Amino acid sequence: MKRLILAAAFAALLVPAAALAKEPSTASISGPGLDKTLRAPENDNFTSTMLGHLTDATGFFPAAVGQSPDPMLPGRPAGSLGPRFTIVWTVPIPGHTHQVRQDLYPYAQGGALTYMKPGQAIYESRTAGGWYRAYGLKRTLVGLGLPSQPEQDAKGSSLALFAGIGIPGALALTGAFFLVRRSRLRREAP
Repeated sequence: MKRLILAAAFAALLVPAAALAKEPSTASISGPGLDKTLRAPENDNFTSTMLGHLTDATGFFPAAVGQSPDPMLPGRPAGSLGPRFTIVWTVPIPGHTHQVRQDLYPYAQGGALTYMKPGQAIYESRTAGGWYRAYGLKRTLVGLGLPSQPEQDAKGSSLALFAGIGIPGALALTGAFFLVRRSRLRREAP
């Protein structure tokens, strides 16, 4: 009898937390150039839906409830993250609905990243949270209408203009200034 109890306890430990958790019913994504809400269709295989793919691509379950082995990163990766998008997951449980926020960085250096703040209410617990390298996230978001390259903001466009056109233009203006000055000095000389 003791062995049976130990075997049952061991088997329970092997079941990942994600398998015990209820899937999100909706995901609302917002950010530069993208506002989209996905809903889980009723009586459908969740994993084959776009919402299911997004849940996998963002690392929702490891970030929300933890997983073993743990795929979460030890901290924020170095490098540029690019524009931030936000996803709000609606997670229904009997008698209550949780809203869980997760930041998405599809254009991050080294590949897409997500970040979920630890301590958000979910199920009968709190989110584990953390950074996750989100392989396949950018492709999933592009399928939802995200541009394959980030849009340049006004500051970035000005910087690109200065770097691409501004420096040669500045050199040309400086050269013209010295030519005009030299010409004036020659006219004034006796």
